[in-house]
Amino acid sequence: MELNRAEGPGSPGAPGVPVELRPYLTELVDRTRAVCGTELVSVLAVGSVALGDYRHGRSDVDVTVVVTPGLLAPALKELAGALSHPALPCPAAGLELVVYDADFAARPSGEAGYLLDLNTGDGLPGKVSYDPAESQPFWYVIDRSVARQSGLPLYGTPAQQVVAAPEHPVLLSALRASVREHEEGEGHLADNRVLNGCRSLMFCRTGRWLPKRRAAAAVAEAEPAFRPLLEAALHSFERPRAEALPLPRDEVRAFLKRVAEGVEEAQAAAAGGAAPR
Repeated sequence: MELNRAEGPGSPGAPGVPVELRPYLTELVDRTRAVCGTELVSVLAVGSVALGDYRHGRSDVDVTVVVTPGLLAPALKELAGALSHPALPCPAAGLELVVYDADFAARPSGEAGYLLDLNTGDGLPGKVSYDPAESQPFWYVIDRSVARQSGLPLYGTPAQQVVAAPEHPVLLSALRASVREHEEGEGHLADNRVLNGCRSLMFCRTGRWLPKRRAAAAVAEAEPAFRPLLEAALHSFERPRAEALPLPRDEVRAFLKRVAEGVEEAQAAAAGGAAPR
């Protein structure tokens, strides 16, 4: 059956979508519509695609799907099968796709809250979860904040109309948990730990999500002692994921400690009623 796609700014074929991803995202939207039918509300590109910092061969494709509460569990399993690599070959390092009930997505929450969490692709450990209790909630809180600010509509209702911004103290707590995860380092590339730290630090200072490379440049300007590490992280980030370079472990830990301090300073300011500058 031929499905009519909504075209326009932010659709899979729009200029803002990386050319390497357009056929893939078009097919992803078509398959999602075919499975979800009238229960589908939105398909949103988030993460590096939405922030304009996608690096082919390095970045994941992050997608948020919002559906009505009427979507049944068998449809979620069908969707996971339809979108999993290699049934739908992912040209990026991997696909990280999260499905939310529209009622949940529309209210601020510190919970994971998903109906489906799918990680698939050559560069990602596979994951299919239908139970949000299986996952750490902070990643999803941060992703919903990015979606609210910059989510790129591939189909349906725009992000700002379907995804609620997390409350600021809840978001800062999620950031602190993410920094703690990166401090431990297990399962994360060193350059990504550093660049995610830059993005977190700049969010605390500005209240806006910046692309990783832009955030790193801003932190290097403000924190010259860390400039050599940040430049090394950016150099590594330009390489394919499998060819990422090692970074000095002690310097990475020292930088993430500085990021943690920045998040804690923001938490203290929020508790005192101060807004981000």
